[in-house]
Amino acid sequence: MLLEPIDLIVFLGYCFLIIGMGIFVSREKKGHVKNSSDYFLASKALPWWAVGASLIASNISAEQFIGMSGSGFALGLAISTYEWMAAATLLVVAIFFLPVYIKKGIYTMPGFLLDRYDSRVRTTMAVFWLLLYVFVNLTSVLYLGALSLNTILNVPLTYGIIGLALFAMVYSIYGGLKAVAWTDVIQVVFLIAGGLATTYIALGMVGNGDFWEGLNLLRKEVPGHFSMILSKGEMMIPDGKGGTRDAYLDLPGLSVLIGGMWITNLSYWGFNQYITQRALAAKSLDEAQKGMIFAGFLKLLMPLIVVIPGIAALVIVNKGADLGFIESMKDPVTGLVKSDRAYPTLLQILPTGLKGLAFAALTAAIVSSLASMANSTSTIFTMDIYRKFAGDQVSESKQVKVGRITAVVAFIIAAIVAPALGQLDQAFQFIQEYTGFISPGVFAIFFFGVFWKKTTSNAALVGASLSIPLSVVLKVIFPALPFIDRMGVVFLVLAALMIIISLIEGKGKDHPNAIEVNGELFRTSTSFKIGAIMIAGIIAALYTIFW
Repeated sequence: MLLEPIDLIVFLGYCFLIIGMGIFVSREKKGHVKNSSDYFLASKALPWWAVGASLIASNISAEQFIGMSGSGFALGLAISTYEWMAAATLLVVAIFFLPVYIKKGIYTMPGFLLDRYDSRVRTTMAVFWLLLYVFVNLTSVLYLGALSLNTILNVPLTYGIIGLALFAMVYSIYGGLKAVAWTDVIQVVFLIAGGLATTYIALGMVGNGDFWEGLNLLRKEVPGHFSMILSKGEMMIPDGKGGTRDAYLDLPGLSVLIGGMWITNLSYWGFNQYITQRALAAKSLDEAQKGMIFAGFLKLLMPLIVVIPGIAALVIVNKGADLGFIESMKDPVTGLVKSDRAYPTLLQILPTGLKGLAFAALTAAIVSSLASMANSTSTIFTMDIYRKFAGDQVSESKQVKVGRITAVVAFIIAAIVAPALGQLDQAFQFIQEYTGFISPGVFAIFFFGVFWKKTTSNAALVGASLSIPLSVVLKVIFPALPFIDRMGVVFLVLAALMIIISLIEGKGKDHPNAIEVNGELFRTSTSFKIGAIMIAGIIAALYTIFW
């Protein structure tokens, strides 16, 4: 499929706008040399709306548009729990963790660990995060983005990976977080507008031109796909190899509300560099918290953009009336209908004009996340690895240069590894599971570091070091244990070990680097409270309706 001239104009217009905006905001005033605060924290000048927009643009990527739509095709609305629970998690982070981070004046999450524990804990987690960002996050986004280009435009996978990496590098590596954050504001507009357009057309296709009829037909045709809480054995989904597996392994019932889902959400939204870095770059704590509220409302909207189209694609396939649609859903090698091809296939049926907008939205989601991940990778490497060995006296210009080189190297490595993900049916679940290897340890050391003064450095080091080995052991010994439940078990084991070690080593005394927390630290504005109540009420209503 080729884009029509009008679609091509819309898409190219988007590309030039983003690159131009990135270069424009990257300029420095005459006589001012870009320093580490400019490059890694956008000069700490972001207003709330830019913080919220950048949070969502960094978060919503190919793993949502392609991966979550694929999971919607396979699992249904239940996959939306990642989005709606994220909205609640943003409130928790804004109230209980952001005030601590901003008070400490940190640049990175490993930097917080140095301040609370010691350099061993910082370095260990910095290495873990670097490996995660490069080999899981950057790699999966490049692969899923290239998959969409392959499905829509028949661009070879390798060329798609290289093209997306180059696009993200063009505007992000020179300007740093300032370029990334301000272009994200534009990216979010394209992302939401194009995404809603795709949903509208997909539901119209199901409902013979009627959007609301299409929405009603989805619930009639695949009622099981509108259950938020799955039971064991309730739904079998493709395993990517021609067989099936229990969907309960991905979303194990009530655990998504009261179990391991909280660990992965808090680890991602509260202790993840390329997410928290936006809040750290806000003008003030109040602006950062308002940005979190804004992002929370956008998260509530996301399932309509990224999950519903996947369910619509399933109904179209089940009806079997559109043979061309079904053929586009099939993997060219195995001939199997592939869940992750749902969204790219839907883009092919959009009318002229909207196709270019939707394609721009998908590209916006991909490149904004790539730029954010690469920037955070360079931030952690420069501030927590390079400076440790080069010394704190290294010049500001040298730090910026090292950050740029690190971002380029990260892109190269991810581009080489990305094609290996081609064997997966749902890349979104791959990302969640393997991120979950490190999440329990991350959650444990941050939670106890903030809220338990007796937590020692050695206890934190044990928590950081054992998260991956324990996760691997449990995966091998108990393969039938859902990975969300596995995260919960690993966290409980790590928490017990950290408590025991801290009590024995510290002899009941507070750690000298313990954080002083009090009620005043967690005080929020009236506007924040109103927004938080509204988000909590909407989440409760959604789960009541779709339980």
